[in-house]
Amino acid sequence: MSALVVKIGGSLWRSPLLARWIAALPAFPGPLTIVPGGGPFADAVRAAQPPMGFSDHVAHKMAVLAMEQYGLALVDKFEGLDSAATPEEAGAVHASGSIAVWRPSAMASDLRVAANWDVTSDSLSAIYAHESGAARLLLIKSVDVDTALDSRALVDPCFASHAAGLDVFIAGPGALDGAPEILARGGVPGSRVFLASSSRKIAS
Repeated sequence: MSALVVKIGGSLWRSPLLARWIAALPAFPGPLTIVPGGGPFADAVRAAQPPMGFSDHVAHKMAVLAMEQYGLALVDKFEGLDSAATPEEAGAVHASGSIAVWRPSAMASDLRVAANWDVTSDSLSAIYAHESGAARLLLIKSVDVDTALDSRALVDPCFASHAAGLDVFIAGPGALDGAPEILARGGVPGSRVFLASSSRKIAS
């Protein structure tokens, strides 16, 4: 069974849907890694940047740390999750029967990406999928999506370039009821979207 990377939207941090999604994911029979969004921790960075005046470069580093904070909170709150800094560590987590939750700080420091708000956890989840060898990426959002146009509005401007070559799916609340059954079959819930360009581009 091929691996699946699942980006959990930060906007779900205080929604009851979060626990339902986490409960559904173990039904997937293959290796599964969660990439956490930034949640309220990234919101705090956005709010602090204008009055403090720190650069986008520093804000990007802080937003990556926000993802790590959200991931640590998920691991602490939900059973069956364990942290992993690299795909190799994630493999060990999978071998133990758990779902890996990516801690992005170590890897993100070595990635050649634009260090600004155009690169969010969505793009980083696509990059992690490539680095880990996963072919499929599921973005779990707090809203439903019906069209490719809506899909583009739900991801960052750099996502299409970073997601090139991946099968990308977006799932909102409407996909949740049928998600456990689809995942148990090795499928991916939600809508498949066609955002990727013909060649993968890594911003410098």
